[in-house]
Amino acid sequence: MPPGTVDPAPGTRPLRMNYKKKEGKGTRMNNQTPPAHPTPEATEPLPDMSQIEISPNARKTLWLAAIVAAICGGLYGYDTGIVSGALLLITHDFHLSSFYQEMVASAILAGAVMGSLLTGWMSEHYGRRKSIMIVTAIFVLGALACAFSPDVYTLIISRVFLGLAVGGSTQVVPMYISELAPAHKRGHMVTMFNIAIGIGIFAANIIGFAARDAWGWRPMVAIAAIPAAVVFISMFFLPKSPRWAAEHESLDSALEQLQRIRTTKREIRREIRHIHANANEETDPRDIGWRGIMQPWVRPALVAALGVAFFTQAGGLEMMIYYAPTFLSDAGFGSSSALMASIGISIIYLVMTILGSNIVDRIGRRRLVLVMGPGSVLSLIGLGIMFLMHPQPGSMGSWLIIAFMLLFMVFNAGGIQVVGWLLGAEMFPLSMRGNATSLHSAMLWGSDLLVTSTALTLVTKITLGGTMWFYAGVNLLSVLFVYFMVPETRGASLEDIEDALREGRFRPTRGNTAIVEEEE
Repeated sequence: MPPGTVDPAPGTRPLRMNYKKKEGKGTRMNNQTPPAHPTPEATEPLPDMSQIEISPNARKTLWLAAIVAAICGGLYGYDTGIVSGALLLITHDFHLSSFYQEMVASAILAGAVMGSLLTGWMSEHYGRRKSIMIVTAIFVLGALACAFSPDVYTLIISRVFLGLAVGGSTQVVPMYISELAPAHKRGHMVTMFNIAIGIGIFAANIIGFAARDAWGWRPMVAIAAIPAAVVFISMFFLPKSPRWAAEHESLDSALEQLQRIRTTKREIRREIRHIHANANEETDPRDIGWRGIMQPWVRPALVAALGVAFFTQAGGLEMMIYYAPTFLSDAGFGSSSALMASIGISIIYLVMTILGSNIVDRIGRRRLVLVMGPGSVLSLIGLGIMFLMHPQPGSMGSWLIIAFMLLFMVFNAGGIQVVGWLLGAEMFPLSMRGNATSLHSAMLWGSDLLVTSTALTLVTKITLGGTMWFYAGVNLLSVLFVYFMVPETRGASLEDIEDALREGRFRPTRGNTAIVEEEE
């Protein structure tokens, strides 16, 4: 039972006692300043939990919600993968210069940055579920607008519009799933978003390889509207985020959502009491929204989440997905070999994200990056050496190029890529989570844009081998950053993480790197 309540008699609500949290650094509202935006839950007692009813489909509903929402990641992955194959056909139809090719490819990234920031406000005001419905509706319209574009200018504008949905989904979907999932399954369920990205990339490569001549680029782009429409319709029947419901509606509403997705009454009671204890503390207006993100006690989470977001994209994985065929062609490989290597890259990305998703809750987020990160560094060092040696096609050296490239995908996709989206969804307090996750998503897209727009220029300046060494250094920095700045959040509830921030024990220290004590 949380402080400030007494056990109720059956069928009655608990009495709320006059409890005040000890004041100090990171505490909530003091006695002198009333809350600027009082919410129902600030004084609301625990709901009546004597008549809890478990849905017989609770487990299925939870997983269905996670899977359906994660399809948005597949839409992002599909567009990432399909643009390389479609761009050749678009260039032929519209007679594009290299400048306009870059504009078509990168327009979606500019839209994604804007969409990430806009959806933060939307997810707070309209809820996580409704926001997913809005971004999928935008995706349907954007995909169809791209497919029916009569000229390159309309296509670029349509892809910016499509980017609003892609960026918005990466902000709201991981957060929605993290707030639905129980603590012990949160890592696995949120990283289903990553798995869906991998499926989307793989599907795009297959379609691009097998159907581009038969279909043309317009059906290749338009087909993405179908799964987006499926997500839109499905969300009508799926639960709201219990934590959003507690903050914006009532604890009764939060209890109603939990009854749809939890399998035991004990689990529901424990979670609603945890939410209630957190909600019963009046929220300082300084801790709300964008203002809250700037509070000193939140800074460790902000630095950790944004740092990991930057290194997730800046480590070179997106570069490898986009430009592997170009790199291999420059190294003397034939076009078919380069294309098959791209398919191999997409397969490894998918396999490693599935593997990472299944072990992240057992191994831990921090440990996974620290184990896999050095492999990314060594693989890129080896790849750089082989590119500088210029091996003959068909020689052992040429096969080592492929091997090091695929090894990099193994270690990067199975490491930091698994936790990149996850950490941003779970590190921030509820009162500012929507805004903070939008900033996290914008950092992901911004660093993606930085890498994709500079990679080929970097190759011309410091050679292909030197570029690989540069990204090896970036991956080394990511390992050091995680070691010193990112705690282990495995097994911690969202409220546990907020408590660690408020109590000044978020950052890892020697001998104490976890938010909660790890079970033996």
